Amino acid sequence: MGSLKLFTIKGIPVRVHITFPLILIWAAIQFGRGQSSVWQGALFGVVVTLLLFFCVVLHELAHSLFAIRFGSRVNEITLLPLGGVAQMERIPDRPYQELLMALAGPVTSGVIGVGLALLILLLFPLRIWTDFVRAISSGGTLSWSYLLPYLAVTNLFLAGFNLLPAFPLDGGRVLRAVLAIMMPYDRATTLAVRIGQVLAWALGLLGLLGGDVLLILVALFVYVGASQEERLVQLKAALAGLRVRKAYSHSPQAVHPEDPLSYAVDMMLEGFQSDFPVFDEGRLVGMLTRNGVLRGLKEFGPQIPIRVVMLREFPIVSPEDDLFEIQQRMSETGAEVVPVVDEGRFLGLLTRQDLEEAYRLVTVYPALLSRRR
Repeated sequence: MGSLKLFTIKGIPVRVHITFPLILIWAAIQFGRGQSSVWQGALFGVVVTLLLFFCVVLHELAHSLFAIRFGSRVNEITLLPLGGVAQMERIPDRPYQELLMALAGPVTSGVIGVGLALLILLLFPLRIWTDFVRAISSGGTLSWSYLLPYLAVTNLFLAGFNLLPAFPLDGGRVLRAVLAIMMPYDRATTLAVRIGQVLAWALGLLGLLGGDVLLILVALFVYVGASQEERLVQLKAALAGLRVRKAYSHSPQAVHPEDPLSYAVDMMLEGFQSDFPVFDEGRLVGMLTRNGVLRGLKEFGPQIPIRVVMLREFPIVSPEDDLFEIQQRMSETGAEVVPVVDEGRFLGLLTRQDLEEAYRLVTVYPALLSRRR
């Protein structure tokens, strides 16, 4: 959602976010500014940015292949204006595995940068580097012969920048992996997150003092990414190993496909239930979510049959499924509720509210951890 598929490589879909063209517009403006031919400079900026993001795909692919090697599944690689993200179902369990996976990306970018630099030495006279630096620093005319030097330098910068010790950069994962060798994983994450947040504040301050909007955006990206990583690890520490049977809502009220939507609205107003299983002749045929109710009221009114707005395709979970894995799956798919089914028998519903309640209870009362199984 919000992205377009470009191609598949090694079984991994590569997608581009709908905001990606913003970086191309920015590149066209930045490289076109001050050039004798604005259009040539703008074209240079667009071409070099596209080639750079191809290198970013290789960077993320290196992460992904190591993650697959260590037993994780990679759902997709998504290109964003500020870089690429490989979406994995889980981070490798052992610190050395996370360390190797994290280093794979920067090493790939470094190899690309060094390889391009060596190629330039073979193809061009040595003065191309001084001409390139002069053109970039003083706003001189950009020649197409500067394309490879720019890619070489940028890939080397990408390798170095990603090794900064801050989530969600690779250096943050490297730091956590090293710390996790000496301390518990959650403590290692907390320490790595705090270091990353301090670095984000420093980058933001530099950007603010220097009037560099891009640096401020990077600082926000780092700070938010670090906070999200900490939240993810806290969720995993609280929910991993806890079974769905400990958290789901038992015996929820059900509705029929031909019931008017107003019937579900009345039940929502009279009680605390906001998502409903839809049964027809004793068989689960759909799910009516709170968002479905609101959309139906807005578009069709209260008298339409529930079948018009119910979900006909939906995932189901088992009472013995791991709660953290289900939480991750619901977050990735945007599911608000999933039915709990055991050997074809409907047992109840697991909602986002149930997950939050389980997380709060385990966080406040850690003794529940001993009663997970």
